[in-house]
Amino acid sequence: MTPEERYELITRNLQEVIGEDKLKEKLKSKKEFSVYWGTMPTGSISIAYFFPMLKIADLLKAGCRVKILLADLHAALDSVPWDELEKRYAYYKKAIETILKTIGVPLNKLEFVKGSELQLNKKYFHDVLKLSTFTSLGEAKKSASEVVKLGDNPKLSGMIYPLMQALDEEYLNVDAQFGGMDQRKIMVYAREFLPKVGYEPRIELINPLIRGLVGEKMSSSIKASKIDLMDDPKAVIKKMNKADCITGDPKNGVMALLEYFIFILKNDNGEKFLIERPEKFGGNLEYSSYAEVEKDFVEKKLHPLDLKNGVAAEINKLLEKFQASKELKKLHEKAYPDE
Repeated sequence: MTPEERYELITRNLQEVIGEDKLKEKLKSKKEFSVYWGTMPTGSISIAYFFPMLKIADLLKAGCRVKILLADLHAALDSVPWDELEKRYAYYKKAIETILKTIGVPLNKLEFVKGSELQLNKKYFHDVLKLSTFTSLGEAKKSASEVVKLGDNPKLSGMIYPLMQALDEEYLNVDAQFGGMDQRKIMVYAREFLPKVGYEPRIELINPLIRGLVGEKMSSSIKASKIDLMDDPKAVIKKMNKADCITGDPKNGVMALLEYFIFILKNDNGEKFLIERPEKFGGNLEYSSYAEVEKDFVEKKLHPLDLKNGVAAEINKLLEKFQASKELKKLHEKAYPDE
């Protein structure tokens, strides 16, 4: 694979690359290119997690070394009770491994890192304190605002969060960080402030955010906006039927799932998207690309209910492994006993 081909694969479907010239330069060298993606074990995982996992698959195909940081301490800083961290970490690790297996990503090419094992050491803590001497409260609050639950009376923990995420780039020893658009302010902070404590700024690879089924953002902490990995087929259909989806308007969470999730899988596997309909309503529909679906939807040739049914059917196929895993269900019950 040429450097140009690797670049196209690494950056496809991204919203932004910060440090684009540096990325091209590094891909031309013979040195291994490394990337990390981090998540904190907070709310029960939604299918939106498939989206970054598809990019991780791209990174691996492009020959990158990939690390997945399960940031348990970050979750505590964002208000997850300390006594629940280990249970949620165990669920997140197993769930993410199952997502990766579902889309055919070999786990032997990945490295999982537990945040507390990386961050609870003398040198890391020294650097957190050192970085804090260069960072104002306003700068910390601004960078954390899209990620941490700050509220009207922010806790000090929320101010520490972006400092640690910046240092993770150095301590994970990577060339780039990959994350969603909600992480952008922290990434920009890292690029500006890491050099102040003697470390190189990293390349930042930024995914667009998946719209929620209801509202703007699909979030693990907002039940109405998401389909949970542990939802059964009836729950998936019920949530999909309630999703925002105005006839002729493609700006909704159902179409976003189709564009950034389902069609990536379909196109990579050489498959078509099938919508099953009774003959009296025109029979089945087959689509080879997202653009074809959007065209029919905008022209009102495709009814929202038919679209929802087709997307729900695809999602239920993907969630079969989660429904069948007794281990995963047990871990989920321990991590979220009230759900």
